[in-house]
Amino acid sequence: MKSTLALPQHLFDQLDALMAESDETGAVLLARPARLADNTLRLIGVELIPVPEYAYLSRSPRAMSVSSDAYMTALSRAETQQSVAIWVHTHPSPGSLPLPSLLDEEVDRQLTETFTVRTGSSIYASLVLARTDNRLSFTGRLRGSEEGDIDRIFVAGPRFTLLVAQDQPTPALPEFHDRHVRAFGPDAARLLGQLRIAVVGVGGTGSAVAEQLVRIGVRQLTLIDPDTLSSSNVTRVYGSHPTDVGRRKVDVTADHLRLIAPDASIRVVPGSVSQQDIARTVVGADVVFGCTDDDAGRMRLSRFSYGYLTPLIDCGVLIDSTADYRIRDIIGRVTVLYPGTACLLCRGRVSPQRAAAQERPRDEQRRLEGEGYAPALNGVEPAVVAFTTLTASAAVNELLDRLIGYGPQPLPSETLLLIHDRRTSTNSQDASPNHYCGKAAPSGFGDDPHRYWGLSWPTS
Repeated sequence: MKSTLALPQHLFDQLDALMAESDETGAVLLARPARLADNTLRLIGVELIPVPEYAYLSRSPRAMSVSSDAYMTALSRAETQQSVAIWVHTHPSPGSLPLPSLLDEEVDRQLTETFTVRTGSSIYASLVLARTDNRLSFTGRLRGSEEGDIDRIFVAGPRFTLLVAQDQPTPALPEFHDRHVRAFGPDAARLLGQLRIAVVGVGGTGSAVAEQLVRIGVRQLTLIDPDTLSSSNVTRVYGSHPTDVGRRKVDVTADHLRLIAPDASIRVVPGSVSQQDIARTVVGADVVFGCTDDDAGRMRLSRFSYGYLTPLIDCGVLIDSTADYRIRDIIGRVTVLYPGTACLLCRGRVSPQRAAAQERPRDEQRRLEGEGYAPALNGVEPAVVAFTTLTASAAVNELLDRLIGYGPQPLPSETLLLIHDRRTSTNSQDASPNHYCGKAAPSGFGDDPHRYWGLSWPTS
């Protein structure tokens, strides 16, 4: 089994700092588990606890020995937090690789029972760190009830980082990517091919996002949308034709993308993220593009982003016109959520009342509207392909900049395209300390046995 370790930026920096020690160094990384729809595992890092100095029995650049005091406090904390305890140690010698030695493997075997019994988790994991080509490198193993590798580390911060384990194969780059390599280099092109991305909503904006992602080299894509294609959608949905009317949007878009990139792995999920079984298919993505036009979906994706350390690039377009069709405003919005930034609710980009109305059964919503107890839901909103495509391009630009790094410092977390004025505005907003986007309690990360994504779900 393969698994990904997701980390906030500060924890990744702490792991990287372990390599500053000239002698081998140990630590325990606590991570909350999350189950993917295929029953594989994602680990979400919440705390790094270094081995205290007094617990080292011996240390050198090539070996170390520790007492049980090195990890007992961490294991107790893992049990309280219902976390997996990951044993971490470094190979700091120049030229060393992060490959486990025979001694490392023996230590793993010895620690497996202690770690699983003391934490109450059936999973034991280990990481070996080194520095390769002046960058942090690693290998990772899973033992206990889950046997396999930690083959990827994804870092969710102002910039996104994906590390692939040292013992994993390096994919070849086809000529298809020649122009991308000339712009960003081969490492960036390979990185895009190894990313796992979900696009929620494949209408005018989402289909444009999906096509651009595939054309820049993304090869692992999940498309989620509950709707079928209508005749008015053909003017905006990329890859659609009049003969596709009545087909599911995810199928129309997927067929189009496979023509562009036959080697791409494209998963279609017909449904809404307001349904728990559909929401499960989002877990495991490295980055999610929120292209849905309903507040209910946006509210759920916003909460998910923080609980699973999965950046959300949320986008939308608003066209404001008068009754006689005079345009007042055309605004495209791209908001990037990651640890430390304000959520969509704190930014005022979603309405809880409207979200609740969108998730009610239709008959109940109509009754409450008539009685004045619920806001009336909007009808069909205006949409134009030029504006949805422009917003999609700005959203994909956020992904590229945060992976590769060519924009301003510090990066803003929201871009507003004031299309009618030919202007662009950017802003940033910090997380609210008393809201879920600003809380860092370990119990708020990963799967909760009582409230999935920390939320309740409609029963039908």
